[in-house]
Amino acid sequence: MKTAVQKLGLPLMHLLDPEVAHGLSIKALKLGMVPTPGPVTSPRLATTLAGMSLPNPVGLAAGFDKNAEAIAPLLASGFGFIEVGAATPRAQAGNAKPRLFRLTADNAAINRFGFNNQGMDLIAGRLAGRPDSGVLGINLGANKDSTDKAEDFAKVLTACGPHVDFATVNVSSPNTEKLRDLQGKAALEGLLAGVMAANAALEKPVAIFLKIAPDLEPQDLEDIADVAISTGISGIIATNTTLSRDGLLSAHAAQAGGLSGQPLFEKSTRILAQISALTDGKLPLIGVGGIASAEQAYAKIQAGASAVQLYTAMVYKGIGLAGDIARGLDDLLARDGFNNVADAVGTKREEWQ
Repeated sequence: MKTAVQKLGLPLMHLLDPEVAHGLSIKALKLGMVPTPGPVTSPRLATTLAGMSLPNPVGLAAGFDKNAEAIAPLLASGFGFIEVGAATPRAQAGNAKPRLFRLTADNAAINRFGFNNQGMDLIAGRLAGRPDSGVLGINLGANKDSTDKAEDFAKVLTACGPHVDFATVNVSSPNTEKLRDLQGKAALEGLLAGVMAANAALEKPVAIFLKIAPDLEPQDLEDIADVAISTGISGIIATNTTLSRDGLLSAHAAQAGGLSGQPLFEKSTRILAQISALTDGKLPLIGVGGIASAEQAYAKIQAGASAVQLYTAMVYKGIGLAGDIARGLDDLLARDGFNNVADAVGTKREEWQ
């Protein structure tokens, strides 16, 4: 019955405003209206990411559950790990609506939310009630009007870090003014130093990831790789949304904001492969951008990712996509003779550089 509800629900959701539909999907999860079969796993799919044991390498990207409202059902929806947020020190409304657009002809979306969230204190309270099992992360953000955005990341980590397994420093959202400027070498060194100090002060430090943009030049990537290794962070997430609008067909193509979904797949995978080559296996990478199938998840892994994340494809295929991709990935690994995910990482990196 729940499966039938889900199949009927997706077309109905697409008749609604995208942000309203998104809010309803969170409510449906909280009310138990979405199937929660538990994480999909097998000996081939089980893997380790920055010291964290994952049942499978398919994760939920930040932005879906901004306020950590549906942690338990999401952890039981087939994902190997989930990331909530972004959270900022103070609650903020974000940018004016409309700010989320479906690009159906492109299997894509554009958003300019602007880190709308209920603030770190409320989110930390929900994180404290998380299930004991499952791998959970928090995306760290900065308030739009903050005079010290670098300090904001450390504040959120201090508040939320005790309740999560990893945290992501998000300097790559295109929707907060001057945020992407923090990807520059000097600014990034200072920011990550502050975050790592806050992490060291936690009773139990967590894995720290850096999420980068897909719109970076080769020198930018070299600088990021150098800083990532020298500061001792746990890994890199490649990539966030893009400002590019190449080849789009949809009527909303000219909307301002970050583009996600299928048009981002090739661009983000090339950045992933380049950062993989630059870090030379020293850091685990999470591949994000345009994943809608097991084949695309596998391509990210072979380009250098130890794990992957998705979000936008669920708009078009539903939340059951995570389990479908994990099972399909298991089949692909078996087909090619890999005993586990780790053995496949980076095996076709050169094809993407």
